[in-house]
Amino acid sequence: MHNEQKITNMQTLESNKKSTEKSINPISLNLPDFTTDSYKDAYSRINAIVIEGEQEAHDNYISIATLIPNELEELTKLARMEMKHKKGFTACGRNLGVVADMEFAKKFFSKLHGNFQIALEKGNLTTCLLIQAILIEAFAISAYNVYIRVADPFAKKITEGVVKDEYLHLNYGQEWLKKNLSSCKEELMEANKVNLPLIKKMLDEVAEDASVLAMDREELMEEFMIAYQDTLMEIGLDNREIARMAMAAIV
Repeated sequence: MHNEQKITNMQTLESNKKSTEKSINPISLNLPDFTTDSYKDAYSRINAIVIEGEQEAHDNYISIATLIPNELEELTKLARMEMKHKKGFTACGRNLGVVADMEFAKKFFSKLHGNFQIALEKGNLTTCLLIQAILIEAFAISAYNVYIRVADPFAKKITEGVVKDEYLHLNYGQEWLKKNLSSCKEELMEANKVNLPLIKKMLDEVAEDASVLAMDREELMEEFMIAYQDTLMEIGLDNREIARMAMAAIV
């Protein structure tokens, strides 16, 4: 009987400890109020960005398949996954009663979209893969990972599923560039100089809305740079080359 009581007491203490930890956990304290007008206003733009981002990704993978037709099946599969994500994020907005500001989102992606189209027309596969499969995917993964911590329960579940898929997409571009690094390194470095600064500008543009959703701009940038540099390392670039490429973000 004494032992049973001891176990019960220990369980109670452990339970109390967990409750206390949960109550003082800054993440749980920092969840925003999902019902306010200010939250919904900011969400209309953030939600539009992720919806448009998934549409862009779908279109980009279909376009990339025209440059490497022998990879058509794999790239079509990736594109289909992006459309599934788009539907999921559309449902997230509907769940909160928010209409996504798609006009804002199209402008938000316009520069990166334009650069991708120019590279596609020139047949610059390395640049296309850098923009879509490295920059955009690393941007999405880092943003989704930060968002999951402060999302409403419905959106959290959807976003967790999306992140698992996005790692496959990042891996696709990473593996192609790794295999072809000796012939594509120069183009990769040049494309990075032009396109990496755009990611920073995009983050700056959305920082205020992200803040309303309890997503910190510095944390978003830090997460992105970690994901991006890890990918460059996996591709096979050395530390000096990665540092040089990362410097392009400081503009």
